Amino acid sequence: MRLYHVSDQPGIKLFEPRPAPHIGTGVEDDVVWAVDEGHLHNYLLPRDCPRVTFYATEQSDPADVERLIGPGSARYVVAIESHWLPEIQRQRLYKYELDPSDFTVFDEGAGYYISRRAATPLSEAKIDDILGALLEYNVELRIMASLWQLRESVIHSTLQFSIIRMRNARPPQEGIEAFYPLP
Repeated sequence: MRLYHVSDQPGIKLFEPRPAPHIGTGVEDDVVWAVDEGHLHNYLLPRDCPRVTFYATEQSDPADVERLIGPGSARYVVAIESHWLPEIQRQRLYKYELDPSDFTVFDEGAGYYISRRAATPLSEAKIDDILGALLEYNVELRIMASLWQLRESVIHSTLQFSIIRMRNARPPQEGIEAFYPLP
């Protein structure tokens, strides 16, 4: 198993445990967060970029797969707001590989792992082309005016999903009964 942490900061020599990003995680201790290689694509975007990511599992209803994923050949869908595209094209990311020995699974479906110990990166790789990197991971990238309707549909489906940084999304359009603002 390979674990990673993605940052917009180069040259990180040590990842220190920190508080969870929001109280809804259920993590009370300070931890270092990592993501497995199978879900790395969810984090190959600028940190504050809101996104809705999802994929089918064996338990997913075929009707949900057809309705939300469709006939494309990609395994994963990552949806972003269109106004973030210039920032995605401008920004550079740094992918740090971490030793998995001190990490335990936190959410297998999302690929999240945590460690209560500081972690020294095994390697650092600069990502100059975020969009190109995303497409290397069998991802269909959807660029949308708003994520809210998709978010509501995915949450109420049988697909595996991650909803990331929606507090930074533009407000939902009228008629979308989404919880806003998010924590």
